[in-house]
Amino acid sequence: MRKYISFIFILSSLFILSFTLFTPVAKAVCPICTVAVAGGLGLSRYFGIDDSITGIWAGGLMISVTMWTLDWLSRKNFKWVKKVEKRLLTVLVFLFWVLTTYVPLFELGIIGHPFNTILGIDKLVFGSILGFFMFLLGVWADKKVREVKGKQLFNFQKVVFPVVSLTVLSLVIYFWGGYLYKL
Repeated sequence: MRKYISFIFILSSLFILSFTLFTPVAKAVCPICTVAVAGGLGLSRYFGIDDSITGIWAGGLMISVTMWTLDWLSRKNFKWVKKVEKRLLTVLVFLFWVLTTYVPLFELGIIGHPFNTILGIDKLVFGSILGFFMFLLGVWADKKVREVKGKQLFNFQKVVFPVVSLTVLSLVIYFWGGYLYKL
């Protein structure tokens, strides 16, 4: 019963956040994609899936929220944003979200356990690093397909490409990731 209540709470929180906090127009990564990645993250922790797989979704979510924040800052026309170089602003926003994610997890003892590692790196951090790159690969693939074809191939393509890239990586780590423990 407690897991059911937690699941309902997580699901309703995602819907409430999506309707109250996020702007209706986002050019970087669509709101549905961010909600899908956040839902995947919450569900993986809920079902007790390995931290390396949860980290993949956390990494994708951090990249998605970074893109949203950069898009929001550019639309607000803050004077200080115009003075900061675009790459530096991207790094600062990304560091903000990484620290916002990792510091509480470290304080709670979720990150940093000596027996929770892959290749000597914490499983959650390892998965996050892979998730960063896979989410960016999904976004890049969507943009490349739109550039080559001149249009999107199907509805919600902008959502499907990043989510599928994270899902494929999750399945690869789930089924073949055990070999990494032995290295």
